[in-house]
Amino acid sequence: MQESWEFDERGVILGQRVLPLASVGIYVPGGNAAYPSTVLMNVIPAKIAGVPRIAVVTPPGTFERHPIVAAALHALKVREIYLVGGAQAIAALAYGTEMIPRVDKIVGPGNAYVAAAKREVFGEVDIDMMAGPSEIVILATAESNPRYIAADMLSQSEHDESACALCFTDSAAHAVLVQQELEVQIKSLPRNQIARKSLVNYGAIIVTENYFQAAAWINDIAPEHLEIFSSIPLSALDMIRNVGAVFYGDYSPEAVGDYFAGSNHVLPTGGTARFSSPLGVYHFQRRTSIIRYTREELMRTWRSIDILAQAEGLEAHARAVRIRQEEEQPRPETK
Repeated sequence: MQESWEFDERGVILGQRVLPLASVGIYVPGGNAAYPSTVLMNVIPAKIAGVPRIAVVTPPGTFERHPIVAAALHALKVREIYLVGGAQAIAALAYGTEMIPRVDKIVGPGNAYVAAAKREVFGEVDIDMMAGPSEIVILATAESNPRYIAADMLSQSEHDESACALCFTDSAAHAVLVQQELEVQIKSLPRNQIARKSLVNYGAIIVTENYFQAAAWINDIAPEHLEIFSSIPLSALDMIRNVGAVFYGDYSPEAVGDYFAGSNHVLPTGGTARFSSPLGVYHFQRRTSIIRYTREELMRTWRSIDILAQAEGLEAHARAVRIRQEEEQPRPETK
């Protein structure tokens, strides 16, 4: 939770006023899968930030198919809910309709049409991020448990046929063990067809010379999730900058972050972890700069401001400080 701040130097006050956004729209998917956890991950930080109006949109039929989503909204006391989905829901939140007042920011995941619509309305409203298919990269060695690795790769692959699951290991024999485990475990998955297509199209087990080489590739990929097994030294974290969330150790599967650890599971995807951050309270706040100059400080610095303004060819800017300096000069006495 960021707070307003200011400091005083030579009588000059500089600072920032931090306020919650006035209104936020949250998109809740309602297709084949239910995501009450995503409701929590989006609504709770908005409430902590103090957003007074939270509007939720979700496709018609969501509550009938997935009453647990309605239960999550009820538990969080969300009262403004509209049964509309897809790109039209994003348009309604961005521009407003007779029934749905516009909002200042839209957050929440959706399908490709929802993501494209969010991109289109950005600038008219703010958005959280461009959410793409889920991704996981696992950094392991020959000593890492192949059963754990396979289970964690499948935990992402079952999301979507476009989800991506990669494993970097330093052993070809270990890679074969992971591949065999994937075949064993995928057969009992209810969503095995989705998971299999995801692995065929976007899955890979990559044998590297060492974890240093893998770390360089991970920084280029900038994945949503990164798991580092404990056979890799903790110091490897210092080599990896671009990732949405890091899960270190054999007992930190990505699923604990999705549901229980306390981190937010709305994370940058598609390489945007190079410059984006996980969803947090700060996404629901805005900052206003505060500047209060004194007469003495303006008289001390006016010449520097005047020179810079004239260098940019903005005479009115220069005059705005110069006129105050001139007013402070002693006036000649009149007889």
